[in-house]
Amino acid sequence: MQTHLAPEFQDTPEGREAEAILRKCVHCGFCTATCPTYQLLGDELDGPRGRIYLIKQVLEGQPAGRSTQEHLDRCLTCRNCETTCPSGVQYGALVDIGRRIVEERVPRPAGERFVRTLLKEGLTSPLFGPAMKLGQALRPLLPKALKHKVPPRDRSARAHQWPTRPHDRQVLLLTGCVQPAMMPNINSATARVLDAAGIQTVVADGAGCCGAIRTHLNDHEGGLADMRRNIDAWWPLVVRGKVEAIVMNASGCGVTVKEYARHLQHDPEYAEKARRISELTRDLSELLPDLVPRLKPRLAAKAAGMKLAYHPPCTLQHGQQLRGGVEAGLRDLGFEVELATGESHLCCGSAGTYSVLQPELAYRLRDRKLSHLEPLRPQAIVSANIGCIQHLQTGTATPVRHWVEVLDDALAA
Repeated sequence: MQTHLAPEFQDTPEGREAEAILRKCVHCGFCTATCPTYQLLGDELDGPRGRIYLIKQVLEGQPAGRSTQEHLDRCLTCRNCETTCPSGVQYGALVDIGRRIVEERVPRPAGERFVRTLLKEGLTSPLFGPAMKLGQALRPLLPKALKHKVPPRDRSARAHQWPTRPHDRQVLLLTGCVQPAMMPNINSATARVLDAAGIQTVVADGAGCCGAIRTHLNDHEGGLADMRRNIDAWWPLVVRGKVEAIVMNASGCGVTVKEYARHLQHDPEYAEKARRISELTRDLSELLPDLVPRLKPRLAAKAAGMKLAYHPPCTLQHGQQLRGGVEAGLRDLGFEVELATGESHLCCGSAGTYSVLQPELAYRLRDRKLSHLEPLRPQAIVSANIGCIQHLQTGTATPVRHWVEVLDDALAA
């Protein structure tokens, strides 16, 4: 795609990055076939190709308005289009740049600004945990829309049971910003499963939100600050050389941390550290080939006959380009695992804060996803990202869990 950047974007890091991405696009439109919002709305401007044109126009100096902002807002950033694109267009990076520029030029209504500020400050605040406990205590009284965002409290003692045995092998775990309060068992189950395989899980107290929340809400500097804080927290443990990987059990965090090197490439103080952090980062599923032979003798009989429906998060299959690993690992361990009967590549509608900001589209996508998962009649639906798990659970009576929790339960049986 031929581009002529406006002078204000020429010779700037974001301008050069955007131009390189735009020039790869050949207008083929394959991306529209796998874009969730295009599938729902049928509007070219609500598909990747249309949004690329909108961003191109802004970069070439044309004015942006509320319509441009709304079309970019409706993008889930699921990056399904990147999997589909034959030219390797890095749409996720481009839409981040486009949104940031439009955000600077187009004022939002006061209500939108308030909600976005509440999300980026509230979800990453130390007060989120106490607020979640209060919400869970009052959950029966909450209106339906808010109740969907507050899962029932996990009263199991195992939810906070962390193994204490030391092992020679160690990994770092990012516990996340909302996960410890909303679904604490995911982190402790991860530590117990790794412990059973002879791997110790350590946590850096200073680490927090991966940076995705602020970045996707167009607070670019706030997102970078989160990333630098995490690098500072992890770095002493990394340079000691004992940590073999930084493990992510939320695929949304995983795709962000794996891209720290790109986000901080122009920061002279953090660029090299960010590159090393990205190299060390692994989704929990990437450890399965090592875990399976260690755990299989303890699991074969307990897993046999348990039927699971697996929903692969977009941040795993499209963002990290990791497909098939979870299903293969669980099957090797004896579980019966099936994907959705159709559209397993499409987003469930969660997409971080998207289900709060675009609820009508988010719930349509949720129901569409469940319509393909529930005919499998599974004992549980499993996924690899807390956002997908919570969002899907609001539309079904079938338990929706992280796959590592199911594995942990089988080990404890």
